[in-house]
Amino acid sequence: MPKEELKYSKAIEELEKILNKIQNEEIDIDDLAREVKRAIELIKLCKEKIEKTELEVKEVIKSFEEEKN
Repeated sequence: MPKEELKYSKAIEELEKILNKIQNEEIDIDDLAREVKRAIELIKLCKEKIEKTELEVKEVIKSFEEEKN
């Protein structure tokens, strides 16, 4: 069964939870490295989604502009 892609909103939600745990010192030192690694994965995923969406929007606008002319 294929792995389901994490939605942007869910990634942000998980990232916020990790950040809150770190800010509130709720993470055990033994788990800190794992949580930081996961946060970095989530940041990369969100960045990729933003970049992909930006390209798609540019293509839509370009297509619209071409149709207008």
